Amino acid sequence: MSAARYFVTDGVQIPESLIAQESQNHPGGSPEEVRAAAAHALAVRALLLDRAAELGLTAEPELDDRGREETPEEALVRAVLAEEVDPEVPSETECRRVYDATPGRFRTPVLYEASHILFAIEGDGETAVEAARLAAETVGQMLQETPARFAGLALAYSACPSSGVGGSLGQLGPGDLAPEVERAFTVLLPGQISSAPVRSRFGWHILRLDRRIDSRQLPFEQVAGRIRMHLESRAWIAGAVQYVSDLAARARSRGVGLVISADGDLSEGATLGDMIADTAAAPRLLSWLAATDADLLARVEAAAGADSAAPADWVRAAVANFVQGGDDEAWTRVISAAQGAEDPALSALGAILKSRLVPAKATFTLIRRR
Repeated sequence: MSAARYFVTDGVQIPESLIAQESQNHPGGSPEEVRAAAAHALAVRALLLDRAAELGLTAEPELDDRGREETPEEALVRAVLAEEVDPEVPSETECRRVYDATPGRFRTPVLYEASHILFAIEGDGETAVEAARLAAETVGQMLQETPARFAGLALAYSACPSSGVGGSLGQLGPGDLAPEVERAFTVLLPGQISSAPVRSRFGWHILRLDRRIDSRQLPFEQVAGRIRMHLESRAWIAGAVQYVSDLAARARSRGVGLVISADGDLSEGATLGDMIADTAAAPRLLSWLAATDADLLARVEAAAGADSAAPADWVRAAVANFVQGGDDEAWTRVISAAQGAEDPALSALGAILKSRLVPAKATFTLIRRR
C-alpha cells in the first residue's frame, strides 16, 4: 500500500483522503504547512473524542454567540475540555502586576460630541464631486461669519438624518466615523467649525466639535474583573494546549494510539509499546528476519554484539527508543510499511530497525549547480 495514503501525527494515523478534505479549512501557507495544519486538527479532534468516549461523556449541542449550533462532535470536544482542563484562578497580586506593567491598556478612549452638515455627491464623475464641494464651501463660509446658524443650515442642507437634530452626531469614540472625518475632529477645538469641507466616501462634510472628553486612567478596582477574565482565558488556553499535548504523548507511547478510518471512525492503533513488554515479540521478530531479511538480521546481531547485548534485548531497546522519540515522518514511514503486510506488526518493527541500521540511499543529480 502506498505510503502517500497515510500520515501519522500526534500519535494518530490519518488517511490522506481526510487530510485533503480538512485542508480546505486551513487556507494560506505552503502546501506542506496546510497539510500539516489539517492533519494536526484531525488528530486533536480524534484524541479529544476518544478521551470523551473513555470518560463516558455526553453533551447536548449548544448555540454559539452568532446563533450557530454545535455539531455533536464539537459538543463532546467542549465537554471533555470543560471536564479535564481546570486552570488556576489568578490572584489579585497577579492581576495587579498586569495593571501596573501596562497602565496604557486601562484608559478610557478620547470621546467626542460633534455635529456635521453632509453634502452628498449627486451623480457620477468629477463634475458631481465639484458641485458638492462648492455647495459645502458656500455653507462653510456662512458659518464662519455666523456660527450660530449651524443647526438651521444643517436642517436646510444636510443629506444626513442628523439634520433634524441640528446635525448632531451624539457622542463618538474611535472607529465610529470615517477615518478622514475622525482625523479632522482631532485638530478642532471645542466649539470650532472646520474652515474647509472634509471629504469622505459619503460626500463633503462641514464639521463642528461640540465637546472633547479626554482619556483618563481607569482605577484598578474598575478593571480587575476584566484583567482576571483575560488571565483565566490565557491560562485555560495554555492548559488546553498542554492537555492535548499529553493526550498525544500517551497515544505515541503506545506506538500509534489511534487510527482514523476513511469514514472518520476511530479505532485503537498499533500498540508497539505493548509489544515491547511482550517478551516473545523480539525473538519472534528475529525468527521472521531470518526467513525474510537475512541482511537486516546480520546488522541487528552485529549492533547487539557491539553493545554486549543479546539480540532480543537490543531489539526491545531499539524499538523503545523509537516509540519515545520517533517523529511524525518516521511514524508515517513505519505505518506505511505495515499497511497490507501479512504480519503488520512484524513489518512495522522491521521498518523501525531498518531506519536505525540501514543507511539511507544517496540521491544524485545529473546537473551540478555552481
